[in-house]
Amino acid sequence: MQKMVNKRSLESSLSSKLGAPSELQILVCGEPFTSSKELLAAKSAKLAALFEEKDPCEKISSFLRDISADPNTFELVARFCHGWEVQLSTENAVPLICLAFYLEMTETHSPNNLLKKAIDFLEERVLPSWNETIRALRLSEKLLQQAVHLGLIDACLSSIIARAQVEPHLLGKPIKAPKMDESSEGEEDGECRPNARRKLFVLDWQSEDLTTLPLRFYEPVIKAMNQKGVPPEYVAASLCQYVKRWICSSPTGGETMSICKRNSQREVIEAVERLLPHEPRLLPCTLLFHMLNSAVTLEASADCRNGFEIRIGRQLDQATVTDLLIPFQGYATETQYDIGCVKRILKSFYMNYTCSDASGFIKVADLIEELLAEIASDVDLEVNSFLALAEMSLAASLENHTNSDGIYHAIDIYLDKHRFLTELEKEEVCQVLDFQKMSPEACEHAARNERLPLRVVVQVLFTEQLKLRETVRFGKDGEEEAEENEGKLSRTEDELRIEMERMNSKVMELERECSMMRKEMADRSGGSHKLEKRRKVGMWGEIKRKFGCMNNMHDCSSQVKKKKVHPRHR
Repeated sequence: MQKMVNKRSLESSLSSKLGAPSELQILVCGEPFTSSKELLAAKSAKLAALFEEKDPCEKISSFLRDISADPNTFELVARFCHGWEVQLSTENAVPLICLAFYLEMTETHSPNNLLKKAIDFLEERVLPSWNETIRALRLSEKLLQQAVHLGLIDACLSSIIARAQVEPHLLGKPIKAPKMDESSEGEEDGECRPNARRKLFVLDWQSEDLTTLPLRFYEPVIKAMNQKGVPPEYVAASLCQYVKRWICSSPTGGETMSICKRNSQREVIEAVERLLPHEPRLLPCTLLFHMLNSAVTLEASADCRNGFEIRIGRQLDQATVTDLLIPFQGYATETQYDIGCVKRILKSFYMNYTCSDASGFIKVADLIEELLAEIASDVDLEVNSFLALAEMSLAASLENHTNSDGIYHAIDIYLDKHRFLTELEKEEVCQVLDFQKMSPEACEHAARNERLPLRVVVQVLFTEQLKLRETVRFGKDGEEEAEENEGKLSRTEDELRIEMERMNSKVMELERECSMMRKEMADRSGGSHKLEKRRKVGMWGEIKRKFGCMNNMHDCSSQVKKKKVHPRHR
C-alpha cells in the first residue's frame, strides 16, 4: 500500500511540474512509470541519446527491460530527475551508483548529477564505517557483476581490511582453550555438536559481524588479512564463528538437507581450512576436531581433511579421549570409530614431536592408552585395528620408560568383550605386552586372569620369578633388606609353585595326547628312539619351552634348577 501511495504522489507531483504533453510511459521490471522525456534526458546522457533516435519509446522500453535495478531504485532516480532530493543511505548507495552509471548520469552531462552524489556518499559516510561497509557489501550481492565492474566491491573489501589491521578486535575475541580443571562436561553446544562447547563460540562484540557476509566476499577478505599481517588469533576467531554460523546452525547430516545446501556447506568448510593461519594452538583442539568431523560428514576434499588432521596433530596433547572417538563414515561395519584417522593424526604428532616437549609426549601416550581402553569394548573392532593403536601406544610408553599397565588394561577389556576369539588370536592380541614393564599389581592380576591365553600366563609368572631373583641378587639396601627380599622371594615361590601345579593339571591331558600322537608317528617312521630321548627332558621344561619362555634346551635346564635355600630359612 505504501508503495502505491508513493507512486501516486510521484505521478501527481510530476504532472504538476510538467507543462507540456511530453510524458513517457515505461515499464521497469514489470512496474509502470510515467515520466517526462525532457527531464530524464537532462540528467541521463544514455536516455538523451535514445530519445534522439527513431522509435525512441520502443528502444527505451527495450533498454530499460534489461536494467538490473529494482523498481524502488528506479523510482529514486526518476524523483531525482524531476527535482526531488534523494535520501541516500547505506542500503541504496550501491544500487544507485550502479543505475546512475548505467544511465550515464555524469557530471559531464549535467552538474551535480546523481552518480557523483552517490559516490561521494559512499566514500564519506559508508566506507569509513566498519558496520556500514559490511552492510553495504552484504546488500551488493544482487548487483555483484556491476559492483565488481565499477570497483565497489574492492573498495568495500579494502576498507574492511584496513580497519581490521588497526582494530583487529573487530573480528572477535581470540578463543582460548579451557583450563584442564574446569568442569564443562554438561554444557554441550546444542548447535555445534559433537564436541564443541557453546561458551567457546561466544564472541562478545557490538559491531557488525563480518561472518554474515557470503563466502564470495568473506574468503577474499580473510585471505587478504592473512597476507597483510592481521594477528592470526583474531582471524582464527572469525573463522571459527563463520563455521558456527554457516554450518553448525543447520544439521550437516540430515536426510532432508538439499544438495545445494550441502554443497554450500562443503565449500565453507574447505575454505575455512585453507584460510586458517598455520600457527599452532590458535584454537582449542576440541574445535579443530569438530571442524574435522564436519569435513568428514560433508565429504570435503582429501586436502581439507588432511589439513585438519595435521593441525590437530600439532597440538594433540590438548585433546581428550572424547575428541578421538571420531565416528566412522561409510557403509563398512568393522568398527564404529575411524581408527585410520586417529592413526594419521598420531603420525602427524610424532613427525612434529621435539625432544624438548617431553610432557606433551607423555600426555599423548596416556591419551592413547585411554583411547585403547575406550574402544576395546567395541565388539566390531577387529584385531588388526586394535593392535595398530596398541603398537603406537607401546612405542610411546617405551620412549618415556613408563609401565605397560594401561595397555594390559585395554587388552583385558578387549578379551572380555571378544570371547569368541581363538587361542591364536588371543595370543596375537597379547603379543604387544611387555611383561618386563608391567607393575607387580598388574602381573599379579595377569597371573590369575582366566581370559589370557595359558602361554601368556606362564610367561608372566616366569618373568616375575626372574624379577624377584634379580632383586635379591643385586639388592643394595643392606643385609636387612636382602633378608626381607629373600623372605618375599620364598613366599612368592611357594605361591608360584601352587600356581604351576594348578596349570600342570590343565596341560597334563594335552601332554598325554601329544605323547600318544608322537609315539604313533615314531613307530610308523622307525624313529621311536628319538621320542624316548625327548621324554628324558623334564615335563616342566618342555611346557616352558612350548609356551615360549626360553629359547633352547640349555635355558630350560638352567632355569628349572632348584634354588639354593638360604641357611637362615632352613
